[in-house]
Amino acid sequence: MQAIHEVILNEDCTVEASLGSMMGKPMIIYNNRGFFKYGLAGGKEYMSLYVMPVYGSPQLYTKYQQLLPKVRFQKGCINFKSGKEMPLDVITQLFKDCGPIDLLAMRQEYLKSKHHKVKNH
Repeated sequence: MQAIHEVILNEDCTVEASLGSMMGKPMIIYNNRGFFKYGLAGGKEYMSLYVMPVYGSPQLYTKYQQLLPKVRFQKGCINFKSGKEMPLDVITQLFKDCGPIDLLAMRQEYLKSKHHKVKNH
């Protein structure tokens, strides 16, 4: 987990890390301008990596599902049992891809498109 934490901080300079909890789990929370972007949590049976840009981008989701075949993609997180399932070269590329993504802009675009669909029906 330490290696993943370091990759996140090295590859995405837009986030600030803090300790917190989400869904009853203690975790490292990585926020960008007050918005949750990533989370990293350890558990008894597995570790979880929350990567919000992946869940806002079908292309990234598909790409990393293929590049990380030994992990379990859930709704909002990637669960893994060991570092062997999360090769650092792939994780580094993941955060290089996610770093430039502006979640606020992504959310605004989503709301705009949702509003536009409602108006046209």
